[in-house]
Order: sequence, then structure tokens, then C-alpha cells
Amino acid sequence: MPSRAKQIFKPEFRFGLGGVSLGNEFEKRTDQQAQATLEMAWDMGVRYFDVAPWYGLGLAERRFGHFLHQQPRGDYLLSSKVGKLLKASRKNRHEKMFPFSDSPNDLVIDYSADGVLRSIEDSLQRLGVSYLDVVFVHDLSPDFAWFPTDWKEQYRIARKGAFPALSRLRDEGVIRAWGVGVNTPYAILKVIEDADPDVCLCARQYSLVDHANALNEVMPAVRARQVALVMGSSLNAGFISGSPRYNYGKDNFRIPAEALDKRERLRAVAARHGVDLRAAALQFSAAAPEAVALVVGAGSAEQIQQNWNSMHARIPEGFWKELKRESLIEPNAPTPKTAS
Repeated sequence: MPSRAKQIFKPEFRFGLGGVSLGNEFEKRTDQQAQATLEMAWDMGVRYFDVAPWYGLGLAERRFGHFLHQQPRGDYLLSSKVGKLLKASRKNRHEKMFPFSDSPNDLVIDYSADGVLRSIEDSLQRLGVSYLDVVFVHDLSPDFAWFPTDWKEQYRIARKGAFPALSRLRDEGVIRAWGVGVNTPYAILKVIEDADPDVCLCARQYSLVDHANALNEVMPAVRARQVALVMGSSLNAGFISGSPRYNYGKDNFRIPAEALDKRERLRAVAARHGVDLRAAALQFSAAAPEAVALVVGAGSAEQIQQNWNSMHARIPEGFWKELKRESLIEPNAPTPKTAS
């Protein structure tokens, strides 16, 4: 019997638009640009949308909701996240993280059962919709820099509070599925041992630059538990396509030398085969059998067009073979269906 997540993520939901860019994490985007991006995504066939209170401290949810509440609710899949409540404030303490969002909201970390219920209610109000399909417990991993106490203590709170609360909401039909949304593998491996999630958002862990751990440790574990994965940040926060940053967090502009070297080697192989590296990176992340969807951020109508077209670009089999020959991807890594 297919897993719950594979029943939910039908083929039309396999490509999703993520909300980081429209939360103004990297640069200023106007409401008009956000609306144009969402309209273009819809016109091109995107029907899965992933947001979070954290993205722009409420800005992304408001923007997505302004567009989505006008669409038939049954026509699209919507996920958001819990664990980070927003509190009205004259000046937020996290303005350095979102200097372009202009949000007065401040952050309250809360992985308790009550916090989950409050977070979902707040998200529904910002989005202007009646329900969420999927809920991810957000950033419950050691790399998140703004926990008020040790992350293991936060995990214990979530294990007693958020996890059983979300399972109950799912079983009652309030939401359809839940999991964790994290940038490191440890929380995924922990939650499948400690609870009964359906699908986890695996961000930045399965890309052309970095995928060995996810491939050889995370994927066998989730496969055994019939837990699916949504792949996020397959471009490592834009790094693969040329952005001067690597992943997310306080030090994302300090790019490791080995990542720079690998990008150059990937570019060289792509050039020899006439392949767009962005297209290869997106298709590679989506090719994992455990992946039920790929979420990609976009800050403009042009960018979502590029991302959509990248998923349909023809990539020759010789390109993937050379990547394996040059040890640029793991020998056992699944590759997309290729064109000769």
C-alpha cells in the first residue's frame, strides 16, 4: 500500500514553489513582484506551495495567501511550518536575518502542543485559507542558531508536544500529513524513531554538491519506515546557479573552498555536454525514489519560468555518466530518465 504522503503528493504536486525568496530573505521584493511570481507559477501549472511563518517573519505567508485564497482550495497543495510563533513588536530581534522584510514581528520558539495549535491558527489567518495539507516542524536541528536553550531540550519539548499533537490533528483529519523540515539529517533520523511522521522536508542535504549522507543514511532509513521526502534547496540557496552564498544561516556567505571547487568541476562537465547546471541540479534532486516533491524558491516571474523549464530540459545520459566517472556524484545515486 502506498504511503500516506505518496497518496497526497499526486503528479501535479511534484514541483512546488517555496516561500523563502518572497519572504525577502535575500533581497527586497515588492508585493507586485510577489503577485506576478505567484500568477506566473499558477499559469505554468505549479500547484504545490510551501511557506513558513519564519520566511520574512510572516511576509511570505501573507503574500502567498493574498494569491491563493482566490484559487479553488482543492486545486492545490499547501504546506507550512510550526515551532516559530510570531509576536507583534516595535522592532524585531531578527532584523539581521530578514533585513528586507520590514516586518515588526518578533520570534518566539515554541514546539509545545499548544504552540503547534497556535501556530497553525496564525498561519491560516495570515494565509486566508481554511486548512493546511502538510505541516512541518521547522528547523528542529542543531544548525538553527536562535534557540533559547540547547537544541536537544527543544527536541524533547517537540517530542512530548508537537509530534503527538500533529499526529492527533492528522488522525482527526485537520491536516493530511506532517513531518520535520530541517537542513541537517539528524532530526529526520530521530523523528522517524520517536514518532510517526509521513513526510519530511529535506533541505540542502541532497544536491549535486552535497548528497552522500542523505543518499546512504537518510534515504534507506526513511524507506524502511515508509516516510517520504520533499526535497528543498537543491541549488544550495542558489549557490549552484551562481549566487554568492552557500545554504542558509549566519555564515552563508562564507563558502567552503571544497564547494567552490566542486561547482567549477560540475560547470566544466556541464559545458562539455551543453547542459544547464541549474536544470541538472533540479532534476537530480527530484530523481530520488523517496522524493514525492521538489520545492524551489523564486523571486520573480522570470525565475519561476526558468525553474519550471529546467525541470523539462533534456539532459543527455553521457552527462550523468561522466559525473559518476569523475566521482562528482555517488556511484549509486539515481539519475533522471535521460535522453540520448
